Amino acid sequence: MKNNRKRLINISQKTFIQVIILLAALMATAIILTYIVPRGEFSTLADGSPDYLKYIRRDDLSGLPLIQGIFAPVLVFFSEDGLTLLMLSLFLMVISAAFQTMNDAGGIRSLIGAVSERFKNKRALLLVLISFLFYSFGSFLGLFEEMLTMFPIVASLCVLIGLDSFTGFICTILSCGFGFASAVTNPFTVLLASGIIGVNPMTHIWFRIVIFICMFPLLMAFLFLYLQRLEKDPSSSLTKKHDEAIRLSAEEPVSTENDILISQNRVRTVYSVFLLGALALIIISSMLEATRSYSVVFLIAYFLIGGIAAGIVATGRPVFVLKSFLSGIISVLPTIVFIAMAASIKFIFDRGAILPTIVHQINILAQGKSPFQIAIIIYLIVLVLEFFISSSSAKAILVMGLLAVVNVGLSKTMMVLLYTFADGYTNVLFPTSPVLLISLSMIEVDYIKWIKKGFPLFAINLVLVILFIALGIITGY
Repeated sequence: MKNNRKRLINISQKTFIQVIILLAALMATAIILTYIVPRGEFSTLADGSPDYLKYIRRDDLSGLPLIQGIFAPVLVFFSEDGLTLLMLSLFLMVISAAFQTMNDAGGIRSLIGAVSERFKNKRALLLVLISFLFYSFGSFLGLFEEMLTMFPIVASLCVLIGLDSFTGFICTILSCGFGFASAVTNPFTVLLASGIIGVNPMTHIWFRIVIFICMFPLLMAFLFLYLQRLEKDPSSSLTKKHDEAIRLSAEEPVSTENDILISQNRVRTVYSVFLLGALALIIISSMLEATRSYSVVFLIAYFLIGGIAAGIVATGRPVFVLKSFLSGIISVLPTIVFIAMAASIKFIFDRGAILPTIVHQINILAQGKSPFQIAIIIYLIVLVLEFFISSSSAKAILVMGLLAVVNVGLSKTMMVLLYTFADGYTNVLFPTSPVLLISLSMIEVDYIKWIKKGFPLFAINLVLVILFIALGIITGY
């Protein structure tokens, strides 16, 4: 079979170096802070869990040894977060491999060709529908990492209907991230935080629904302003070079070594079933409490076994499929480095014993302040933690566990909202977000360009967040 070997994840040397320098600078800063900031720890309760109300300063501890700081990206895989990072890395590798195989077999071109033909005169409607779907996935189901599975499909679709891959990024990753923060029933923020702090998550749910409704038009305004600029000046696309390769690949027929055209109907059918199965697995495993914690494990198994099986059924060439699968795994290895370096920031702070001190000092600032001031301080606390701890569950246990027993003059529903606001939007903003780095690398957009492009969106978003916080306090939310 003719194989162009255009890798779906193709990180340019420039992008790789820029991200490595950025993350290395953050690591260096974190190491230095372990020598400047006083060390400390929280006391422990009888059951061994942290007592966040009792902070103990530890002047006997020294800063993190330099050798541990340098090798933090390796050591972090042997920490308490190691299993999570390993699963995320495996998830990314099998996802990349499955979609690389799908691309080489012509599955992406076949499916997208059918969709683009149907919506060629209704592009705006298609983009709104896709964006709202992913926005809802984040808000109601708490999906985010899982959306990397659908991102290459939507990005390629956007290219083949005359737009670009960055449009696909907005419609999928950005939309899902905004939905994750504008949460109505997100299990990993609203439900988990509500359970920890002891409040019914359905209490005053109307306020979160209002936020959900109001944030989506902001997202769509950002999308269509970008498309307006793209229409006037196609060269302004952030993914111009990347998209040219996709268009060229789409123009070449998929053929065997004997130039016999593979049945496009068979390819389309096989991969339609494959993707529908993945979507069903994502939704079902996320909705059922018993399987929610294992959704990533299920997806790894599905894309590993299903990705190879679908490729063999579609092409009838096992050797070709295995080579494509391996190519997909190799292409994602630089991104694994990004993940390890990003995760090492928290590792350095933990091993350097300064994270408890930072949290303790910020909490002190809340004493004697007005409800609005306290709300903003709590919001900033979670923002600071989000930079170093990307896991929603880990932050919920730390932050909400503390707020559950502290009287700061705010309702429990408001504290859940503050946590949700601070935890979600930064998933598509901070360079310590693995999903953000992975998705940007997929379309060859460096982080600095994304920040420049997204700054107006996040500036307006911040204003709206503050307004909603103030409105919530006024209305007694």
